[in-house]
Amino acid sequence: MMASIKGVPICKACCATNNNHRHCYYYSKQVGLSESGSRNLLNLRVQNKWECRLGGVLTKTQTATTPVEENDKPSVDGNGETQITETRRFHRDLQSLPRPLSAIDLSSSLSDGSKVRVAYQGLPGAYSEAAALRAYPECETVPCDEFEAVFKAVELWLVDKAVLPIENSVGGSIHRNYDLLLFHRLHIVGEVQVVVNHCLLGLPGVRKEELKRVLSHPQALDQCEMTLNKLGVTKVSTNDSAGAAQITAAERVRDTGAIASVRAAEIYGLDVLAERIQDDTDNITRFLILAREPIIPGSDRPHKTSIVFSLEEGPGVLFKALAVFALRNINLSKIESRPQRYRPLRIVDDSNKGSAKYFDYLFYVDFEASMAEPRAQYALAHLQEIAKFLRVLGCYPIDTTL
Repeated sequence: MMASIKGVPICKACCATNNNHRHCYYYSKQVGLSESGSRNLLNLRVQNKWECRLGGVLTKTQTATTPVEENDKPSVDGNGETQITETRRFHRDLQSLPRPLSAIDLSSSLSDGSKVRVAYQGLPGAYSEAAALRAYPECETVPCDEFEAVFKAVELWLVDKAVLPIENSVGGSIHRNYDLLLFHRLHIVGEVQVVVNHCLLGLPGVRKEELKRVLSHPQALDQCEMTLNKLGVTKVSTNDSAGAAQITAAERVRDTGAIASVRAAEIYGLDVLAERIQDDTDNITRFLILAREPIIPGSDRPHKTSIVFSLEEGPGVLFKALAVFALRNINLSKIESRPQRYRPLRIVDDSNKGSAKYFDYLFYVDFEASMAEPRAQYALAHLQEIAKFLRVLGCYPIDTTL
């Protein structure tokens, strides 16, 4: 039989706060569709078109500006000459480092557009900054104080891209960022993998045996537990590893150290007392690159597609959903389930047994195929028939550098 143009809504409920179907559609123009008694035996040519319509358009590029604090102003003596007082004996002046953006920071100025601006969570020297520089070696990195602020920085045109950790080979998935991917309307346009090298840092001239207290992110402390137990130090949690290095440099207490990167040691003027102190030597963090607009998927190199969907309750429903990929020889590289935050429980009435409650889940899946491939398009069209909610988070090249 012959079929005309068909619009397949990739997002049934575009976001948690906007229940309409106007935002994101994936159109397939099917020419010469033939079907010989089986859902799996399809022979058709497909022309693709992505269309994303946002609720508002920001036309003014915005960048963050750092106000001058009162304490940062140089002092003036009685003769009217400026006196410069050295307050820190760091390798670099901490006051010269960029101030992290906050979620409510709306200060802005026009950008000259000379560099790609990439936001990340943490302070200069964080592993997220290393991921941003690995993805865009000539970029201007913009630190943010929390993950929510990273998303908002892209949405408000303060930056061009964002780099966020999504999973670690030792610590597992970062659930907060999975939730934010669903809440915000950004697109995944790439991924980058970074080998983690946890280093023990201290003040210049200090030996690691002198340390009594070590600061770092809770995950870094857990990943270096064996080394820290041998030293017999007290573990103190901080917001991020680079922040731990900054605190160590600022407090200048000889028995206090930090676990952070080599770059953090260079920035804050600390000595590297030991390298690769993590319990597992193969420690890799995967980061996602986010942008306001999706990229055009290609087929010239291996691609990955990330989606999120939810299903009705019933026996074998998840099996049927995943079978749409197996039937088309599409490999799944990642599957993650998260409870729905706005409707965590589903109640099923039964006159004989009363009411039963189930957790209502969202399923995040990464599969190794490009949206430019017909098999990926057929798989999503098939999944659309099973899922009550489906959204494509992005299609992007696979990072094969490691």
